[in-house]
Amino acid sequence: MSRIGKRNIFLPKNILMKIKNNVISVTGPLGKLSIKIIGDIKIEIAENKLTIKRLENNKYNKSLHGLYRMLINNMIIGVLYGFKKELELKGVGYKVALDNEKKVLEFNLGYSHNIVMNFPKDLTVEIKNETRMILMSYDKQLLGIFAAKIRSLRKPDPYKGKGIRYINEYIIKKAGKTTVK
Repeated sequence: MSRIGKRNIFLPKNILMKIKNNVISVTGPLGKLSIKIIGDIKIEIAENKLTIKRLENNKYNKSLHGLYRMLINNMIIGVLYGFKKELELKGVGYKVALDNEKKVLEFNLGYSHNIVMNFPKDLTVEIKNETRMILMSYDKQLLGIFAAKIRSLRKPDPYKGKGIRYINEYIIKKAGKTTVK
């Protein structure tokens, strides 16, 4: 049995959960999320506890057991508290500007042109001193994908450390080439 999958999920009182045709919908104060369950996975709700069980013990269902438990748990945490990621821009002249009306981020990353990027409506962006941004959302998957897209615009350089990185991300710096006399 999966160590993660066999743990129960506690359902808070201000969370509304519906299960219909293998689709789980979770509604909370911050928003609504849903996921479709595939495989032979059974979900039971009793006394504010959610239990996930697999009907068959094959390899496919074993792999989905812990996955769905974590996805549902992240949905509950997301609609209740939300998630956030912080990114910082390191480099001379690197900066970001935000236009909240148009839902647009404009990056100046040392290229010959500025990069303009639209962000989803479920995402909230906050800019601190032009080089630090905070992304917030109730959908953990959307937040992670969007943060990775931003990071991919200019990945951290292993020689100088310039680029876009997560806060507290450690970049292993390489030594430059040396000449032999």
